[in-house]
Order: sequence, then C-alpha cells, then structure tokens
Amino acid sequence: MSQEDANLEARLEEQETFEPPESFVEQANVTDPGIYDEFEENWPDCWERAADLLSWEEEYDTVLDDDNAPFYEWFTNGTLNASYNCIDRHVEGDRADETAIEWEGELGETRSYTYSELLEEVEEFAATLRELGVEEDDVVTLYLPMIPELPIAMLACARIGAPHAVVFAGFSADALATRMNAGESEYLVTCDGYYRRGDALDHISKANEGLEGVEHEVSDVVVVDRLGDDLEHDLADNQHDYDDLVAEQEGASVDPVSRDAEDMLFLMYTSGTTGKPKGVKHTTGGYLAYSAWTSHAVLDVKPDDTYWCAADIGWITGHSYIVYGPLALGTTTMMYEGTPDYPEKDRMWELVEKNDVDIFYTAPTAIRAFMKWGEQYPAEHDLSSLRLLGTVGEPINPRAWKWYYKHIGGENCPIVDTWWQTETGGMMITTLPGISKMKPGSAGPPLPGIDARIVDAEGNEISAGEAGYVTVNNPWPGMLRTLYNNDERFISEYWAEYSDEEADEWVYFPEDGAKIDEDGFITVLGRVDDVINVSGHRLGTMEIESAVVGVEGIAEAAVVGGDHEVKGEAVYVYAIPEDGYETGDELEERVVQGVLDSIGPIAKPEEVIFTPELPKTRSGKIMRRLLENIASGDELGNTSTLRNPEVVDEIAEQVDLD
Repeated sequence: MSQEDANLEARLEEQETFEPPESFVEQANVTDPGIYDEFEENWPDCWERAADLLSWEEEYDTVLDDDNAPFYEWFTNGTLNASYNCIDRHVEGDRADETAIEWEGELGETRSYTYSELLEEVEEFAATLRELGVEEDDVVTLYLPMIPELPIAMLACARIGAPHAVVFAGFSADALATRMNAGESEYLVTCDGYYRRGDALDHISKANEGLEGVEHEVSDVVVVDRLGDDLEHDLADNQHDYDDLVAEQEGASVDPVSRDAEDMLFLMYTSGTTGKPKGVKHTTGGYLAYSAWTSHAVLDVKPDDTYWCAADIGWITGHSYIVYGPLALGTTTMMYEGTPDYPEKDRMWELVEKNDVDIFYTAPTAIRAFMKWGEQYPAEHDLSSLRLLGTVGEPINPRAWKWYYKHIGGENCPIVDTWWQTETGGMMITTLPGISKMKPGSAGPPLPGIDARIVDAEGNEISAGEAGYVTVNNPWPGMLRTLYNNDERFISEYWAEYSDEEADEWVYFPEDGAKIDEDGFITVLGRVDDVINVSGHRLGTMEIESAVVGVEGIAEAAVVGGDHEVKGEAVYVYAIPEDGYETGDELEERVVQGVLDSIGPIAKPEEVIFTPELPKTRSGKIMRRLLENIASGDELGNTSTLRNPEVVDEIAEQVDLD
C-alpha cells in the first residue's frame, strides 16, 4: 500500500460524517431541507405528494381516515389499478419502447422487456388467470425464483384485482402449504426448477410435496418451464404449462380492474413470535403511493436510470423496490437470478459495469461478503456509472459502510442506510441523499412525515446517547392494514405495547431497539428479542456483532448467548476472518478488546470461534438457533433448511464447553 493510500485509509477510519457530493445534490429529486417542516406542518395532507406520483381513476376525497384506529384507511374512496400505474400509463406516455425489466440469468442468459412488451406479457397472463377461473379478490400464490415470470404474474394478478401471495422459492414444502392454507389460496404459479451456482435445482417436486399439505382443493397450478431439458417432469391433471397457456391468449387485451385504494394488493407472510407466519395485508393505494414516493425521494430513482435492487422478490424488499416502486416511476429495474460469487466473485460488479447501473441497493450481509473476498474484485471493473448506493435488511456497521463507500462508490456516491419492515411497506428511517449528511452505522433521521421516536420501557422519550425502543407515533400510507383474518393479533403484536386504547392514542411498536444522537440520527441495534441476559444485563446481539466486525480482519460475525453456570448466559462470538488474516490468539484478543472498547466488560465474549462459514438458510439468514445450541451444548436438531449444513459440525468441534 502506498503512503497516499495509507493516508486515505486513515482519513476514512477517522471520519464520522460524510456530505453528499455537490454533483449529486444538483440533480437529486429532493433537495429542500424544508421538506421535513412542510410534512410536519401539513400532516397528513403532506402525503398528497406521494399520491400525486400515481394515476387515479377516481380521485380520493380524504387523505387519511382515522375514525377506526388503528385500522387506518388512506386515500379513501379513490380508485386505481397497480398494474396500470406500473405499465399502461408509461406505454401511453413516452416510455413504451424503453426497457422496463432487464433480467440476467444464472447461466449468462439475458431477457429484456420494454414497457410495451411487458404490457403484452402481463395482459396475456392476466387473460390466462381469468380463463382458469381466477376472480377478483381470489388469492393467487406465487412460488417462483428470480425469473421474469414472477413480476409478470404479480402485475397480472394486480390487473384483474386478485391479490398475490409470493412465497420465497427457497422456502420448504411445508412453508408453502402453511401459507396456502392460511391464505385460503386455490391457485398456484410455480416452476419446474431454477439454477443455483450452475446446478439445476428441482423445484416442482418441492411444490408438489407442499401441495399435498394444502387442506383445501387447489383448482389449478401453472408451471413455468425454466430448466428445459435439464429436468424432465410430468404434470398432474390440474397442472398446466405456462407457455402453452399464454400462447392460447396471444394478443389478448385485459382492461385493468378498478380497485378501491383500500382493496388488498398482496399478502406477505412474515415470521411471528408465536412461530406461526403472519399474513401481512398491504393495500393498493397507500402501499403503491408510499413505495413510489420512497423510491423517488430516498433512492433518487428517475425514468432514465438503470436501477438494481439485489434482493429477492420473495421478500418485501423485492416487492417494494424491484417491482412496484421502480415500475411506478417508469424506470429500468434489474433482476438477477444467481448468487454474487458465481461463476466468479466479481459477478455483481461485472453486471454493474455491463448494464451501466446508476443505483445499487443491497444488504449488509452481502457487503460483508464482498469485504471478505477482497477489494480486488470490484477494482477489476468500471463502476463509475453508480450514482447512489443503498443498504437494507439489517444494521450496517461503520467499517462495512466505509468499505462500501470507498471500494464500490469511489467516495462519490451517497449511501442510504434504510430501516423498515415487511409491515411498514417501505422505508421509515434513513437519510434523504440530496439533503442529509451521512453517519456510518446510523440509519439517519425519520423520513419526513414519519414520527419515529426512541423511548424507554414506559414509553418516555430518552436522551441522546441512551438505548431504547423504536416507536412510530402516527400512521403512514405504506403501513400494513391488518393481519389476514386476524385483527386481534394485529393489535396485540403491533399496537398493544405502548398504545392507550381508552384515549384512542395508538403507537406502533416494531420491536426494534435503537439509540438516538444529538442530531436526531437513529442507530438501530436490532430486534429487542435478540438479546443476551448476562448477569441481569440485557445485551443486544446486533450491537456486539457490530463491535466484532469493526475489528480489522473480521469479515462477518454472529453473536449468541450460551448457558453459563454463574452469569446465566454468556456471550459467544462466531467470526469469519477476512482473506489474508490468520486465526489465533492475536486475532482473538483483538476481537475481545474490540467488544470491551465498544460495549464494556459485561459484554466480554466467553469464547471466540473462528469459522470459514456461518450456518445460513437458503435465503442467506444466519441460523442463530443452531449457534445457540452449540454454545449451550444442546442437541442441534433439524439442519435441513440450511444451504451449508456441514459447517455446523465443524463449528461444534471447535467450541470449548468446559
């Protein structure tokens, strides 16, 4: 490393705030700091700004109806169609021949759809669904990987007023059955298989196994042929080949169904504290307006952009920021079927360069993997097309933030660190990149119009620098309306903790812990139930993990609690070293010291276990339950949902439980 590079590294390590480049501010969609005051003074009418991004068939007469809180209604009596807003109006305008979806396949294939071509595909599949008997308000389950047929099916459902329920393709057969049962869904769209790291995966067998667990009659199953000759399979009597059905509807025209703003657009199932998935209900007007507005204001999306959210549509991030938000704004949205390191570890940067990507939005988990692999991979590619970077899904530690800023953004791209949930529908806490300074590790202030506060256990706002709990004290358009067929659980899980029902004062509690600083910037610490109780002190695992990955030489870490005879629980650290760093006493001592320096002696790790991998599900989430079992010496239980089950035994052999 040259002296100049060393000086640069030192400067970045010491720098605590970053300003957006003037060149970015000059072109940003939102640049007036007065927007925060404007939203506060004009709330809730301020949300007309979001509604104005859409085309309404019938104008709404009230922005917010809170007569039956917390069952809020937005843009009441307005009617619109999400498919029309995402496709037709761009075709009718000047975007007909511009690219809507750019798809990159695992094996190097590509497919592009202009807005007019996307409209044709969506209308033909909408006609197919109607021919099969799908009617307005029927729930259609989509069990598909990252192939273009997934957004096409979503938009086709929206076109005919049939809510969709996307089930992540990596989920098990049981998970599919559970969700179809809960949603009372009689229709399934799936595929024969898909590719992962060059291998053809059999998906139809898993779908068929799931269908055996559905407790009601499933009328029809549509099967997309993704693998061709790589997988031979027979279709059951009620199963149909996607291409054959669509061919029968070639040239079909299907008018978009007029939907009330409060009509359900989709169901999304998310994990709950009871173990039963919760069917989060999102509606057409408020959700679409909010996903469009946050795409416009936070991600700075413009019609001429090539925008890439490297998430999976099977999660809410893909719904809001691959499909609905970007397409509502008429931009080009990218989809990628494969993994970041296949066929090589520079795959993402190869695609950024190839497609001249303007905006890149990914998860801290991925960024930590990029760090581990090394800066040489992005350095091989021209990433100068990038204008904005984003992170989503979990808190990002300052060291990973600065690596992302330097090696991917070239110190010329603002980073939006976004906090939100499946239930919120869109971003809630983050900076506005054309206005705000950035603080690595801190998501930022609440967005305009969002009254997010950090409170103690009694609901009192806390002082700067202290840790507490996130609450949201007013409604917002993208919010969930209820849990499907379970209003009681909706109130108990999200509103009961801090609300005063008798006073009709409702406070949303997302069950996340956070700190707030003197500038009003919020640092999210993670789930409040992700805690370790050491000698009566509750320690957030996310906060300890942030301290560990802040140590030079550590690429990724997971922290869990293990049984301890004296302390009750002790801190166990599982850490992946970066390439080029040797494991041993020296690195372990630096990890321990990093925790001591960041949090204090109470959080001192009982043991630091170095491992080349962490046990992860197929969706990329760390399976902390298994790490807890290892730390406590318990039986490991089922590891079949892991993509790397072999690593569990390797880790267990290293843990000293004496």
